[in-house]
Amino acid sequence: MSTFVLVHGAWHGGWVWRRVVPSLLRAGHEVHAPTLTGVSDRAHLLHPSVGLSTHVQDVVALIEAHDLHDVTLVGHSYAGQVVTGVADRVPDRLARRVYLDAFVGDDGEAAIDLLPETVAGHYRESVAGPGFGWLIPVRSLAVLGVTEEADLEWLSPRLTPHPWLTYTEPLRLRDGSGQVPAAYVECTDWMRVFRPHAERAAARGWPVHHLATGHEAMVTAPKELAELLLAVNGS
Repeated sequence: MSTFVLVHGAWHGGWVWRRVVPSLLRAGHEVHAPTLTGVSDRAHLLHPSVGLSTHVQDVVALIEAHDLHDVTLVGHSYAGQVVTGVADRVPDRLARRVYLDAFVGDDGEAAIDLLPETVAGHYRESVAGPGFGWLIPVRSLAVLGVTEEADLEWLSPRLTPHPWLTYTEPLRLRDGSGQVPAAYVECTDWMRVFRPHAERAAARGWPVHHLATGHEAMVTAPKELAELLLAVNGS
């Protein structure tokens, strides 16, 4: 048995993994899906100083409080930055890290600088306007490849604005993350914003897998994603 820690991306909460978790549990694994500070069911903790380091500490604290070892740490989208930060902090507790259509950042890199310029520009405009200068308003789910009405009805009421500092605060690494084996999963049935990160992963010799679904794979292809995570885990 090993342990999965599943980290959601911007605007979401730990609940977004609900369709994936049962498959991992049936395979005999322990599963944690925390909600990061300031979003979803922890939106009451939202304030302008919530940044990337806050979210890294969220996950480090969970791993240490539960005394978790042999962890497969999975990060979706924005949470690729969180995974890298956590792996740098507690590499001895991780067995592997998995980047699900996610940022692959290096020391000194901020998430906003890892987006294509057109997308980054949209973020900056929305933050400056309806985001009051410190929030990223929720993006259109259709842009992310969610098209089924049932999925839209499930997701839409639960998404909350995301703290802008998490995208502008750069990673600060001490090279611990490089000790932890990594794999990448790219979702191919949408605009493929994270394709450069899949290419960066491949250039580093990481296994790169592809899922024929939109960016929200845990919602639109949970069975296929769970099977892939189990395979990457060696289950």
